[in-house]
Amino acid sequence: MKRVAILISGGGSNMVRLVEDMQDDHPARPVLVASNDPAAAGLAKAAALGVPTAAVDHRAYPGDRATFEAALLEPLLDARPDILCLAGFMRILTPAFIDRFEGRMINIHPSLLPKYPGLHTHARAIAAGDTEAGATVHEVTSDLDSGPILGQARVPVQPGDTPETLAARVLEREHQLYPLILRRFAAGQRERFDI
Repeated sequence: MKRVAILISGGGSNMVRLVEDMQDDHPARPVLVASNDPAAAGLAKAAALGVPTAAVDHRAYPGDRATFEAALLEPLLDARPDILCLAGFMRILTPAFIDRFEGRMINIHPSLLPKYPGLHTHARAIAAGDTEAGATVHEVTSDLDSGPILGQARVPVQPGDTPETLAARVLEREHQLYPLILRRFAAGQRERFDI
């Protein structure tokens, strides 16, 4: 049984879907939900689902990413995760942190990578006149949003879409894609699988 830790920064809707899916015949179980924001709404949701939580406020370490990450590693390493899932974790991690979890860390990103790494993905897709958008689950490497793609889900960009309406439709697909890819990843399946 694989042990899964999940990092969040906000409401944690993807985290909730991952935790809810890790039941019964799933090859993994959640062991920790951690956040860089002690006020993140997802922490209360995780606790309500019976998952241990931790918070390390990145604002206490201005300009010192290494010390923040060292503090974040304490509860993470105590939880002994086999897999680390980023689910709306809005901090860029250093190569030293990423290397520690090499081959064991995955992320969900709200675009069809390699298009639109980074922020404002939906606005960028609309501005470019794209006919479709979506989400990507990928392995995390030290190059931002550019690790091996494990799976994608697509949605059409509709006339009159705003970044908010497109984001809402993409999020629905994220909630389907991420649990499926985590289940496969925990079972040792690394081949790309699109839905």
